[in-house]
Amino acid sequence: MSFTVVIPARYASSRLPGKPLAMIADKPMIQHVHERAQDSRAGRVVIATDDSRIEEACQAFGAEVVMTSPNHASGTDRLEEVARKLELGPDHRVVNVQGDEPLLPPDLINQVADNLELYPDVEIATLCERIHDAPQVFNPNVVKVVFDARGIAHYFSRAPIPWARDVWPQNANGAEIDLPEGIGYFRHIGIYGYRASVLSDFVSWAPAPTEQVEALEQLRALYNGASIHVDVAERPPAPGVDTEEDLQRIRKLMEAGGRNV
Repeated sequence: MSFTVVIPARYASSRLPGKPLAMIADKPMIQHVHERAQDSRAGRVVIATDDSRIEEACQAFGAEVVMTSPNHASGTDRLEEVARKLELGPDHRVVNVQGDEPLLPPDLINQVADNLELYPDVEIATLCERIHDAPQVFNPNVVKVVFDARGIAHYFSRAPIPWARDVWPQNANGAEIDLPEGIGYFRHIGIYGYRASVLSDFVSWAPAPTEQVEALEQLRALYNGASIHVDVAERPPAPGVDTEEDLQRIRKLMEAGGRNV
């Protein structure tokens, strides 16, 4: 059964306005993302936007575009509107690929979609990678995830989890400590696969207390009993673009190595 990739693309960005249309190696960034998604096994790739400038640019390189409301509170709300407009069945797999990841390996898109098929009892699938240094574990901008032996998520947090009670001092900050042996620490990678049915459920749920305090939307799903499967990424993901500095770095990489970076 095929799956659909949806790429949300917003023009407004506090740190980098117009980001999807930023030129990289003679193409707008959103075109690079679209090409990566097309290289996956997706049966359909759709760009979701609320901005006519992005719509026009995407149509120019032949992408399918769905216009969405400008009033969505989150990317998941935008995703649900697309699934509804496309009339996707409840079990249809939808993979959300961020519009600011022009180097995303297509293999990771396939991995997320495949895991939804391998685990028919889960509603959401996502990825992670192992953390090897303590400063990353203690960095609140690095989202950590704890999951069970089957890969079902227990919790996502900006805090260092699990806390090594018998190894770390109370005031540990990650600067001069070691990670305990035998315990895996994992960084969450923000690519998601959903069954279309959970998207309609998600937008009906109020923000969860844990979601509000951590500023992590996926905690709303856990709070309401939805299961999230977490798998270790088959290959390290490339960095995305959040700032002007990120954009300049990606430009140098892609102009030097083309699409094979």
